[in-house]
Amino acid sequence: MKSLFALAAVLGFGVLIGFGEDQGATPPELGVNASLHGRRVFPVDDLWNKDVSKEAVDPNSDALIASIGRNKALHPDFGTTYQGAPSGIPYVVVDGKQGKVPVSFEYADESDKGPYPIPADAPIEGGAAAKGDRHVLVIDRDNWVLYELFSATPVDGGKSWKAGSGAIFDLAKNTVRPAGWTSADAAGLPVFAGLARYDEVVERKEITHALRFTVVKSRRAYVAPARHWASRSDDVKLPPMGMRVRLKAGYDASRFPASAQVILTGLKRYGMIVADNGGDWFVSGAPDPRWNDGELQTLKRVKGSDFEVVEMGEATTPRNKK
Repeated sequence: MKSLFALAAVLGFGVLIGFGEDQGATPPELGVNASLHGRRVFPVDDLWNKDVSKEAVDPNSDALIASIGRNKALHPDFGTTYQGAPSGIPYVVVDGKQGKVPVSFEYADESDKGPYPIPADAPIEGGAAAKGDRHVLVIDRDNWVLYELFSATPVDGGKSWKAGSGAIFDLAKNTVRPAGWTSADAAGLPVFAGLARYDEVVERKEITHALRFTVVKSRRAYVAPARHWASRSDDVKLPPMGMRVRLKAGYDASRFPASAQVILTGLKRYGMIVADNGGDWFVSGAPDPRWNDGELQTLKRVKGSDFEVVEMGEATTPRNKK
């Protein structure tokens, strides 16, 4: 191993902590919505990276799909810009020298204390004046750690931040939140792991993980990999947080433009996971000025009835919560 590191140094390749054997030699770039150059988020055996194309269909699939909307369209909740701000959930990649700042949390009992390596000018979902979820996502590429905030606002020019909640994930491990904990997402999941990104879809032409999506009405329950619910309803026809759907294998994606085909192929193989309450069938991605919004909009041809629920097993509810 030592000789390999020495050779890399001689050849001028960057050597970063946490590269697995399936990872490329080119390190992730630095900056806003930067390319990861194929570096995997979480280990290959993590649930986010699981191929579910051959998994059984959940026996309650039809009712669950109907509760979200069989005739409702898949909605790409990302692209270039929307109402003057980047469209989607942005992220920024920093190096290990990025200074860490304190963060105060509204839900401190379910948040990781930090400090967090947040640049003063870190992008905020929806822009600096946004009134929505205001996610802030930061990846430390040298230590391979993900830092996420919900409802984030800089204080004193970014010398500190305040947020609703926050979570820290070791991207080299199968990291999960404690049972019942939220994260920067309602389901207690990492937001970044479920984003459709330009570097994957257009540059590498392959998505190798599940995507994140939202529903208007969810159930007071969760299944792995989720750890938290965000509902008062016990209706078993409603999806629990963490429920995974996949695009049916027979769906014809050949009539879609190239970028949409990549996304649809990923949805057949890895599916998408209920991560929050929001618009029905709203699938998340990172903004990028290079997206072709016209191509992304063709995803709206896909309807709820084109999906099926992957078998879940027993959900965690108030009755069986440990």
